[in-house]
Amino acid sequence: MPLFSTATRLKMFPRYWIALLFALFCTSALACRQHPLTNPENVRISGDSVMIVVHQSSTYDARFSTKRGVDEAVRFAKSEKIPVIYLKDDTPETYYFMKDCAPDYWVYSGGGEVTFDVPVSNLYIVGGHLEHCMSTALHDILYQWAQRAPRNYTVTYFMDAIYSNGKMIEPGAPFYADFERFMNVVTYGRPGGEHWPKLSLLETMGIIVDQDDELEYIKSILPRWDTTFSKDYRVEVRLNDSVTKVLRAGKGWKPPTLSFRFLDSALDLLDPPPSMRN
Repeated sequence: MPLFSTATRLKMFPRYWIALLFALFCTSALACRQHPLTNPENVRISGDSVMIVVHQSSTYDARFSTKRGVDEAVRFAKSEKIPVIYLKDDTPETYYFMKDCAPDYWVYSGGGEVTFDVPVSNLYIVGGHLEHCMSTALHDILYQWAQRAPRNYTVTYFMDAIYSNGKMIEPGAPFYADFERFMNVVTYGRPGGEHWPKLSLLETMGIIVDQDDELEYIKSILPRWDTTFSKDYRVEVRLNDSVTKVLRAGKGWKPPTLSFRFLDSALDLLDPPPSMRN
């Protein structure tokens, strides 16, 4: 016969141990465990599309503003049999919070650089710091594309899966006060530095609201296509179902086209998961 009843033993068990065990369980449920990294020269992308997830870490997006967005983006990619590549920096993997920890490749990338071949015409880009590591990844990929024979290319951004510090929002912008207020709210009482003051690109769109202003902001955050692609290329941008904006007409009757497509979420392209069905 046990010396103490279950109820008595639970009362005797220190509450802080219960809290600690709960925290450890939650952390392990959210974090990816250590995975072997693939050498860039061994990355092989099959098909004509790829999804690259850049530094999806709470080191940079501490409020998990892009957690659901990235999870749905990866689910979309796998449902369409699109290869998925996670870029990892020196941050421990325990801080990487994707639900799916089994991409086609984990590749080391200290600053977002892409040193493997990306021979596709459709790129889905998620995760990553919009103004820093994601920008580096995009510039490297666009440079690769520009060296190849002319063809059509598309870069698709899932805006709820991309985090930003809003540094490209100019103080003179009509929505700057709303942006500042939003950031003050989500960082209230939190330590300074670059960990907490992040918002998703979709949240930025919600702050801007006006579609013309949204498109102007989007144009300001694009990688430098103008210094990468020749003037033979037509370059265009589109936000969800809005009218396509031509940034450069290109040459000839039907020039090769570089398209930047901004979508709210991959969730809009997916059937609802079983847990959300009636």
